[in-house]
Amino acid sequence: MISASSSGDMTSATRFLVGICAAALVVAAVPAQADPVADFFKGKQIRILVGAGVGGGYDLYARALARRMGHYIPGNPAIIVQNQAGAGGVTITNQLYQQGPKDGTAIGAPLSGVPTAPLLQTGANYDATKLNWLGSIATEAYVAYSWHASPIASIQDVTKTEFLVGGTTPGSSTVDYPLFLNEMLGYKFKIIRGYAGPPEINIAIERGEVHGNGSVGWTLTKSLKPDWVKEKKIRNILQFGLSKHPELPDIPLVTDLARNEEQRQAMKLMFARSEYGRPFFLPPDVPAERVAALRQAFDKTMKDPEFLAETERLKLEVQPMAGAELQKLVAELASTPPAVVGKVRSILTGAGGG
Repeated sequence: MISASSSGDMTSATRFLVGICAAALVVAAVPAQADPVADFFKGKQIRILVGAGVGGGYDLYARALARRMGHYIPGNPAIIVQNQAGAGGVTITNQLYQQGPKDGTAIGAPLSGVPTAPLLQTGANYDATKLNWLGSIATEAYVAYSWHASPIASIQDVTKTEFLVGGTTPGSSTVDYPLFLNEMLGYKFKIIRGYAGPPEINIAIERGEVHGNGSVGWTLTKSLKPDWVKEKKIRNILQFGLSKHPELPDIPLVTDLARNEEQRQAMKLMFARSEYGRPFFLPPDVPAERVAALRQAFDKTMKDPEFLAETERLKLEVQPMAGAELQKLVAELASTPPAVVGKVRSILTGAGGG
């Protein structure tokens, strides 16, 4: 015979078990939360459009990024690189800004002049502040160097002796930087334009077609021509940027050449691009959750061991700037006083370029 107490205990236990089962059924009935970002990118292909030719620094950085970043994007899409040189990256930026695709499947890898191009040159038909900046892989110290057999041994020599330098297109540092120094400070750079990129300029230097390069990434120089650096076949005569590179403590800094406050402001606008030397962006109107996911993937790639090993092998420095920080800097540059913008713009668009 079952006592009342025992019967009550069994009833409680039964109710408890029934409750557990009911809860399990409810949980089973609720589907797993979907990840809309992963669902979108799964099976997709992302293109990185590089606004420079194959083999240069922008291309090398983009390909290293493409090999690892997909591992950190929800859905693990494949990433390929396509080169579309033209107008210093303005061509691809115009294209992505106006036509897209604006869904996260296309990333721009322009030259570093693109964030300020709408202020400083014609043909830049976009608002840089409305681009979704993913980040920059590295700050980039740019240098002007002369071939060891050339008549140019210092930046002071360029005040009195014509310095033939190879250049690519307006909007690139190879053209804009020496052109700026000619017009702002009276230097005598003679820019020979039309080279596809730094590798071709290097060939021209060895052939004696030009005396050197008016501005090129120091990291890229070490990567492409380590023997030139080791054997002192080139002389660094000037470095561009807002601060000196640790490896170049004795090379003059361009901002030290400014003679007044207006020139200093103009140089900040002109040379701030060294702070975000290898930028990447998404077009406007990409859904915010995809922008956030791609920024996070970019940041994680900057710490990826395989990515870092590859860039070290290529002698490419990694000094990343996060997307939000780059977005802020681009906005600050866009608010430069109009008089200063006008001065710099007139130099870049009104002069003949030597």
